[in-house]
Amino acid sequence: MAVVKELIRKESNGSISFGNYDLPQKTKLADFEVAGDLYKVKTFNQITKLERNGSFVYESIPGTAVNVFKETADEVSFFVDGVGQTQITLELESNKEYKIVVGDRDLGVSKTDVGGKITFDAELSKGMLTQVKIVAA
Repeated sequence: MAVVKELIRKESNGSISFGNYDLPQKTKLADFEVAGDLYKVKTFNQITKLERNGSFVYESIPGTAVNVFKETADEVSFFVDGVGQTQITLELESNKEYKIVVGDRDLGVSKTDVGGKITFDAELSKGMLTQVKIVAA
């Protein structure tokens, strides 16, 4: 598991994997159906962005590869691969507190803004998967 050559794919456990930070120019794939939802991914070395049914889900600067991305009502978890200092933004429930854990680092509790966005930094190493877990506090 690392970059997703096909840009987005459904995993056997129902999760999705997406993103390819090795691409030199922006590449898009739209209308990828998973469990009745339509996903759109835009990815390359500078940014990776995921939308579901036209709404924002995930963005990283610079680009990343996200593996086994799973969402429930109270938790989002995935493995991320990338290069260096990376800013990750997710859209969750607005005005709610979430505990964020990146690898072995507990980043504490953060509150989403009115739009439901939460942003955090991760130090990534190419070819190494870092686990990210965001749990409702």
